Amino acid sequence: MSARPQHSRREFLKTGGAAAAAGLAAFSFPRLQATTSVDLVLKGGSVLDGTGAPAFVADVGLVGDRIVALGRIAPEQARRVLDVTGLQVAPGFIDIHSHSDGDILLYPTADSRVRQGVTTELTGNCGGSAAPLGGVDAEETRREWREEGVEAGWTDVASYLDLLDRTGVSINQALLVGQGTLRRNAVGLVDRPLAPAELDTVLRAVDDGMAQGAFGLSTGLEYVPGRYTPTDEIVAMARVAARHGGLYASHIRNEEAHVLEAVDEAIAIGRRTGCRVEISHLKATGRGNWGKQQAALDLIESARRAGVEVLADAYPYTAYSTGLTILLPAEALEGGTAAMLGRLTDAGQRAAIRAYVSSQVAQDPGDVSLVVIARMKAPDDQRLVGRSVAQIAEEWHVEPAEALLRLIEKEQGNVPFIGHGMSAENVELVLRHPLVMVGSDGSSMAPTGRAAQSRPHPRSYGAFARILGHYCRERRLFDLPEAVRRMTSEPADQIGLRDRGRIAVGKKADLVVFDAAAVRDEATFDTPHRYASGIPHVLVNGVPVVEGGQHTGAKPGRALRRA
Repeated sequence: MSARPQHSRREFLKTGGAAAAAGLAAFSFPRLQATTSVDLVLKGGSVLDGTGAPAFVADVGLVGDRIVALGRIAPEQARRVLDVTGLQVAPGFIDIHSHSDGDILLYPTADSRVRQGVTTELTGNCGGSAAPLGGVDAEETRREWREEGVEAGWTDVASYLDLLDRTGVSINQALLVGQGTLRRNAVGLVDRPLAPAELDTVLRAVDDGMAQGAFGLSTGLEYVPGRYTPTDEIVAMARVAARHGGLYASHIRNEEAHVLEAVDEAIAIGRRTGCRVEISHLKATGRGNWGKQQAALDLIESARRAGVEVLADAYPYTAYSTGLTILLPAEALEGGTAAMLGRLTDAGQRAAIRAYVSSQVAQDPGDVSLVVIARMKAPDDQRLVGRSVAQIAEEWHVEPAEALLRLIEKEQGNVPFIGHGMSAENVELVLRHPLVMVGSDGSSMAPTGRAAQSRPHPRSYGAFARILGHYCRERRLFDLPEAVRRMTSEPADQIGLRDRGRIAVGKKADLVVFDAAAVRDEATFDTPHRYASGIPHVLVNGVPVVEGGQHTGAKPGRALRRA
């Protein structure tokens, strides 16, 4: 794909940033009544209201956590005025695909998210949610949380959301209930269909979670126990979510050779249940599968024409991130971590698992040189972070698949890695598609504590700024109003957030102020703990959380509950 020409700041602002003078003539706002006062005015900015409409210059007036005026506001009518002349004012970005369930408790100021303009996260994705937490595997799950630094004292969705409110967080948190979590609560990690009574238990848990404020159901069908789950079980769960008006978000069953069949399964679930469908981080991974990307988009388009409410989300990078155990066969993972590690001590089983790993890596990402370790816990193993499995295997004088298994053993199963498995052309193909929104697949963190010891995917720090800078301003995949729409009103509507995602009187005052000609992601795969630039102000529920490019320390975020 040929590079697009670069444009000057003036040319960019005329075509995609602030509205041109001719466009401004269409907007005529009255002055706020002289007797009315507001808490804060964002004055003189170029407003992108989130709908995809052209930008217009207006003052935005806030009282408490709401927008109360949009037009011309005299400075003396405001307790405080923030001059944003020459900058863009947009609704706060909504990350429709986040994994901050536990991380927000470790990093309640959500620095990596709010510094790139994110004001709301939808967590509980890929079949794994923090809540509910109970049942047969609860103690093992709590042990896993404890290893990550989180004391998981909650039980149901309500108590988890209440904990967020008591803790105090800097951005809003919304939750999906994870199918894998619910199944694990009911029966553990077993490879069989649920018995009728077990399925009833799971369905009641979906119903309870939705009644307590969850926004829908997620699946992670490349992970266990999602791999063990037949489609009919998911259909039954999605029907419950649909009765509550909830969303069905799916990390589909395969993103490689069988990606088309997996997309079709997600669509079929939406068709059978009436649930809105979100295909998570849409991609075709592994060089041999890159040619399937357009066909996957065609399936989504066709389903929309047939009346299925299906959209997708994607992140703006050519690499994904997950754990090394995804490369193991499903039967090796049954029963949990201890059982898996036990199988690796048996020579025959280890040889079979090693052969499977080799074939799996050959498909996706394509070579062990493309599998890069993101975190190791042991101090002596920190030198392995940022190195590929190919490099580690060479140092250890073993076959690559054997090196991978030894890494899993060292870390008791939990080894995050980055897989460089997608093409730049396909990333642009997906991002430019009108049925695709932006989701980071990242989480809240900061360059301190546990996170600082890892080399995470840069998406946690840069996804939304990268859309605005690289893909909108530089690559010209879409204009600025459309870029903002995909990060604001569209995910708000998909999730069911009626009072966020747009700049309009009466809406919640989640706002981001950025410089359209300068905003950019600074995080890279080599140096991921770097905040985005060109985003001087971010407000959450009317409170400045980022001001002058620095975090204020404020924690006005809320645990959002489905109405």
